[in-house]
Amino acid sequence: MIISTPGESEAAGHVAEMYAGDIDDDGFVFAHTRAMAVNPDAHAAFEDLIGAIVPSIGIRVYEAATLGAARAIGSTHCLLAHGRKSLRADVLDENALEAFAAGDDAGFTPAEQVVVGYAAQLSNDPASMTDADTQALRDVGYSDRQIVDITLAAAARNFFSRALLALAVPVDEVPGLDPTIAAALTRSEAAVRSQPTGDG
Repeated sequence: MIISTPGESEAAGHVAEMYAGDIDDDGFVFAHTRAMAVNPDAHAAFEDLIGAIVPSIGIRVYEAATLGAARAIGSTHCLLAHGRKSLRADVLDENALEAFAAGDDAGFTPAEQVVVGYAAQLSNDPASMTDADTQALRDVGYSDRQIVDITLAAAARNFFSRALLALAVPVDEVPGLDPTIAAALTRSEAAVRSQPTGDG
């Protein structure tokens, strides 16, 4: 990553809050936090967006959309961070998370698995999506508001993950995440990157 990021000694306002959150939780500031701290107003807006999305769909569906998008994109940053969040929130257990990294979504409910697939389609080929994709969400019980918020959750993950990838932000080890699971999530990202792009 070639961009210069705010140092801890000069952090103020929202940047100081961002850094303090990482230090309080893990004892250091993550590289992705430093990158986003270059434009703290944008980071604050992203947090506000997530805060407006989660109440209607709940943490399980939010993490299904987030992890589904992160796996499709091939974002190690977000797979590791949200893998740990899913463990801490009892969304997935360790076995289910390791299986998810290998492409097995059985740790999610059938309705949540539809969300994972929807998020992947949005991340891979949104131009091909039709009413049939949103109808699949409706068919498993999601309301209009929830369908919109599931879409926003997956799109928001694309925004954040792709920004980190484009800036070549280093991937930090995520404390408290079993090394075997971390390796599986990293392999999941590598598998996505090795797929043909369709350019011939």
